[in-house]
Amino acid sequence: MTRQQRLVLAIAILASFVAFLDGSVVNVALPAISDELGGGLSTQQWVVDAYLITLGALILVAGSLSDVFGRVFVIRAGLWGFGLTSLLCALAPTAEILIIGRGLQGIAGALLVPSSLALIMSAFRGAPQAKAIGSWTAWTSAAFIAGPIIGGLFVDLLSWRFVFGINLIPIALTIILLVKVEHTGERDRSMTIDYAGALLAIAGVGGPVFALIEQANFGWSSPVIWIPLVVGILAFAAFLWRQATAKQPMMPLALFTVRNFAVGNVATFFIYGALGMSGFILVVFLQQTAGWGATLAGVAALPVTVILMLLSSYFGGLSGKFGPRLFMTIGPILAGIGHLLMLAVTAQVDYWWQLFPGIMLFGLGLSITVAPLTSAILGAISEKQAGIGSAVNNAIARIAGLLIVAMLGIIVVERLDVDGLHRALIVCAGLLFAGGVISGFGIQNNVKRAPHTAAAIAGAAAPGDPQDAVS
Repeated sequence: MTRQQRLVLAIAILASFVAFLDGSVVNVALPAISDELGGGLSTQQWVVDAYLITLGALILVAGSLSDVFGRVFVIRAGLWGFGLTSLLCALAPTAEILIIGRGLQGIAGALLVPSSLALIMSAFRGAPQAKAIGSWTAWTSAAFIAGPIIGGLFVDLLSWRFVFGINLIPIALTIILLVKVEHTGERDRSMTIDYAGALLAIAGVGGPVFALIEQANFGWSSPVIWIPLVVGILAFAAFLWRQATAKQPMMPLALFTVRNFAVGNVATFFIYGALGMSGFILVVFLQQTAGWGATLAGVAALPVTVILMLLSSYFGGLSGKFGPRLFMTIGPILAGIGHLLMLAVTAQVDYWWQLFPGIMLFGLGLSITVAPLTSAILGAISEKQAGIGSAVNNAIARIAGLLIVAMLGIIVVERLDVDGLHRALIVCAGLLFAGGVISGFGIQNNVKRAPHTAAAIAGAAAPGDPQDAVS
């Protein structure tokens, strides 16, 4: 690599690390946040979902922003935005201000990952590009190991507010490095930004999420609940109509005419919905009900990440040799059985006998699933569509997580006690089983890449990360 290429790679890793670290660090702070700011389970749900609503809805349009305004400009804007909103979250005097800050943080986060990958794609070609993406994936995956541990230490030793300050040092370093970048990428003046589609996506996701979280406070018959629910459903329908008729849509619907892409994304919804709930319930239960410290709660699920990093490439290679269907079927089912094993948990948690076996099986099942899932989805479409295909898959994974977390109040009822945990674990297992069954019946092996399914797809394609869904 040249000096400039090393610089670009370092910037891409640091910028994405910021977004990924935030996604893994907040869960361990949720009990401390609700203890200080009030609101109980509802506050905890909103702290997670406010970020995911804007992140999931806007990650599709971020690629277009990168093409129109330039990758370095968009990364710089995302970094400044993430830094300022992190300070807002850290200093929030009320739960409402924190939730607003998290929503704004999601907007900034949506700018970072697609633009970082676009910068790598424009600075590297051929084999060095694949190696650079591999380095990017390895380093950003480290955020998922470091996040819960660092966050837990901050919560236990200092305050949950310091959790939102973790990113300020890498943000400052990345902004300094950006000044030295000579390669900024070409701007595509022909690209347009689907602002209307972005607003409809936020309303279409946000309305139902609001209704699901707040129904426990107001009841389903209250207009405070059913009006946002109806408006959200109508907005989502309008979003789909917009994507079907726009010249340069955020989410080209023609992609879903490709069987493995469509089936793979349906499986993604169920699998990542389960992952979103699982990551939430375990760390909150271990702190609020079992009385563990935040650090220990963050470390509890660490075996899942370690197994994923050690084995996902191996199963990805097997999937390339034998096809993805078997792995996408067995993997989620094993992960679901792992959640059922965790039903042994009682209020006096014995980690090694009640949790560890299920967590290990969950990690094994996940490592069998993730790489084949990504290769099945992106392997079914043309290479030029891989960017937008990855962005769509990433958005579906994020939206699945936020919708399932929003439903948590219905599943656990009032609080995450032992009975509530057991109900949530059963739901997680059911979602994972559904993902495995859908893959078993729907995914095809040895599928050739589909040609462009519509001219609009080529125009809307934005560089993305083939490992986004894995991360």
